[in-house]
Amino acid sequence: QVQLVESGGGLVQAGGSLRLSCAASGRTFSSYTMGWFRRAPGKEREFVARISKTGGTTYYADSVKGRFTIARDNAKNTVYLQMMSLKPEDTAGYYCAASGYAMPRISTDYPYWGQGTQVTVSS
Repeated sequence: QVQLVESGGGLVQAGGSLRLSCAASGRTFSSYTMGWFRRAPGKEREFVARISKTGGTTYYADSVKGRFTIARDNAKNTVYLQMMSLKPEDTAGYYCAASGYAMPRISTDYPYWGQGTQVTVSS
């Protein structure tokens, strides 16, 4: 089992940047594929990015490709989401999640979730 705690959210102007962090408990962080999701008010939860257990493979939603970068540091049990060129439509609660699958496809493939951190992008 793994516990996840996100941090780094906040209020930023459009065009700005933020870096989210997700710290994981336990000694088996490197055995999990890590993902970031987001949920905007009144909308469904949306996949944002995913990184493989070793960090060698990443995958992004089209809506953030080229603007967001997911990375992980297995020595620090932490996964990051660097967000650049932020847009008002990026406003959402951002959640990290952990999966034992090599290529989790849907949110239910992730059994472990953090509490989320809010990102608000003003126009």
